[in-house]
Amino acid sequence: MMNLSALDEKIDSLAVASRLAKRFADEAVERDRRGGTPKLERDLIRESQLLRLSIPKAWGGLGASWPEVYRTVRVISAVDGSLGQVYGFHHVLLATCFLFGSNWQAQRLLVDSALKNWFWGNALNPLDARLSLIRGEGEIRLRGQKSYCTGAIDSDYLIVSAVEEGTGRLVVAAIPTGRAGITLNGDWEGMGQRLTDSGTASFADVVLEEDEILGPPGPMGTPFASLRPCVAQLLFVNVYIGITEGALAAAGEYTRERTRAWPWSGVDKASDDPYVLERFGNAWADLEAARATADKAAENLQVAWANPEQVTPERRGRVALEVATAKVLSSRAAVSVTSEMFEATGPGATAARWGFDRFWRNARTLTLHDRLDYKVKELGQWALNGKVPTPSLYS
Repeated sequence: MMNLSALDEKIDSLAVASRLAKRFADEAVERDRRGGTPKLERDLIRESQLLRLSIPKAWGGLGASWPEVYRTVRVISAVDGSLGQVYGFHHVLLATCFLFGSNWQAQRLLVDSALKNWFWGNALNPLDARLSLIRGEGEIRLRGQKSYCTGAIDSDYLIVSAVEEGTGRLVVAAIPTGRAGITLNGDWEGMGQRLTDSGTASFADVVLEEDEILGPPGPMGTPFASLRPCVAQLLFVNVYIGITEGALAAAGEYTRERTRAWPWSGVDKASDDPYVLERFGNAWADLEAARATADKAAENLQVAWANPEQVTPERRGRVALEVATAKVLSSRAAVSVTSEMFEATGPGATAARWGFDRFWRNARTLTLHDRLDYKVKELGQWALNGKVPTPSLYS
C-alpha cells in the first residue's frame, strides 16, 4: 500500500460535522425553498476534510469506522436531510470502489480521491436499465439515460451502472463526471430532499475504458462485495434518524417557547400538558429504538468490513437482517415523528416561516427509496422460517 503520511492528520469528525451543521442550520429553511444545487454547502464539506473520512489512512484518508461515518451523517441530516444524503452517499460510493473493484482499482481511486479531495456522485440506480454499455470497433461506450443520480451535479467522479448489450450483464464503473458526452439534467422535482440533485443524467456515446469497469469481484461477486447494499441502506437509516432528531429538537424548542397551553388542560405551560408530554414521550421511544438498532447494525457491519475473509453468506445475511430491522424502525419513526410533531406544537407551527414541513417532506420522500414492505418480509422470513435475506442491490 502507498503510505501518504503527509495526509494522515487526526480530526474530531463529530466536532467538524457539528460546526458544519451549525452553519447549515442558518439558512436551512430558505435553502429548502430555493432547491437546486447547494454549491456553497458542498464546498464547505470539501474544505472540512470529511470527504476523506472513510478512506483508509494508508491511502491518504482518515481511516474512520462506519459507526463514526454514520454519526457524522446524522449530525448533518438533523439540520438538512439533503446535505446529509449527498455527503453520506459520497462514502457509499467510495465503498463501492472498495467492494466491487480489484485491489488495484480501489487503491488507485481512493488514493486519488484523498489527494484531490473528490466529491463523488451517483448514477448507479440498478432498477433503471436504460443505460447501455456497448462494445464495438475496439472501444466501449455508454449510451442512454439514468435516473435518481443523487449528488451527480457538482461531483468530481461518478459511479455508473449499465447493462452490457448482448449479455445483459450489469456492470458498474467509476468515471470522471466531466467526461465528454455526460449531461446532468438538473430535473429533480421531489417534494422533499430538494437539494440532492437526484434527477436524470444523459450519456451520449461516452467513452469508457476497460479498467474503469469495477472488478473483479464486480457487483455482488463475493459475500464481502454483497455488503454494498448494507452500507447504502444504513446510510439511509442514519439520514432518517438525523431528520427525526432535527424534527424533535425543533418541535421541542417551539413547544417550550411558543405553544400556548390548552385552556382546559389545567396547566400554565404547554410543556406540562400530559397529552403533549405523551406525544414527545412516544416520539423519544421510537427514536431511541431506531438509534439503538442502527448503532448495533453499524458496529456489526464494521466487524464484517474489517474481516472480509470471514464474511460468509450466513454472516452477511445476519448483517443484512440487522440493517433491515434498523431500516424498518427508522423509517416508521421518521414519518411518524415529523407528522405528529404538529399535534404537539399546534397550528402556529404550520406557518411557512418556520419551515417545519420540510422535515416531513424529506422523511416521506426518502423513506420511499425502496419498498419497506419487502424489508418487513425479509424479517418475517427470518423470524418464521430462519432464512437470511438473499443478496441483491437492495437487500
